[in-house]
Amino acid sequence: MLLAALVPDGARGQLADFGAGTGAAGLAAVSRLADMRATLVEYDSEMVECARRTLALAENGELAARASVLRADVTLRGQARLAAGLADSAYDHVIMNPPFNDALDRPTPDALKARAHAMSGDLFQAWIRTAGAVARAGAQLSLIARPESIAAIVDACGGRFGGLECTALYPREGADAIRILVTAIRGSRARLRMRAPLVLHEGEDHAFTSFVDALNNGRAAYPRRG
Repeated sequence: MLLAALVPDGARGQLADFGAGTGAAGLAAVSRLADMRATLVEYDSEMVECARRTLALAENGELAARASVLRADVTLRGQARLAAGLADSAYDHVIMNPPFNDALDRPTPDALKARAHAMSGDLFQAWIRTAGAVARAGAQLSLIARPESIAAIVDACGGRFGGLECTALYPREGADAIRILVTAIRGSRARLRMRAPLVLHEGEDHAFTSFVDALNNGRAAYPRRG
């Protein structure tokens, strides 16, 4: 939901959700933005089927009119990418929730979760390379990752996306950051900006702050500063 909130209020056009899974982030953005259409890009066949079943529900008819599911590997290049349905310069927004856990971390015994959670190879280079190919000039890239991935993200954006804005997410005051939110603009030459931290929970319980609760429930967006 925080990934969806990076797409600003009033945004319109075409959005690609890379690694969409069941489509939660892309559909959350579409439900808030009446002039946005989304392509949910996912490779795992089980997740693709879940996303398609979601759109087939009668109560999701309005979303289904503005969203589609594309089974494709976002690491494909050149003609293979085009043949899979990821066209050049087709999108105004690209959002992604990559499988950013390191492959050396303790693996989950669930095979489906393992595929969705653990990266292989130079993942950020591959995914952001494709994002750069399918994004129009001036398009916004938005992603969520672990804090230790910031160097790889900055490196992958180089020459493709600039004006990076990074927000560290903290579970509560005094704790270490657990995630980062990053946005960037296709073709921008602006410098990197480290934004004020975002604290998720108040006190010792799991209640979200009022602002984070609004982000999680589509009542607010988290727009760029630049």
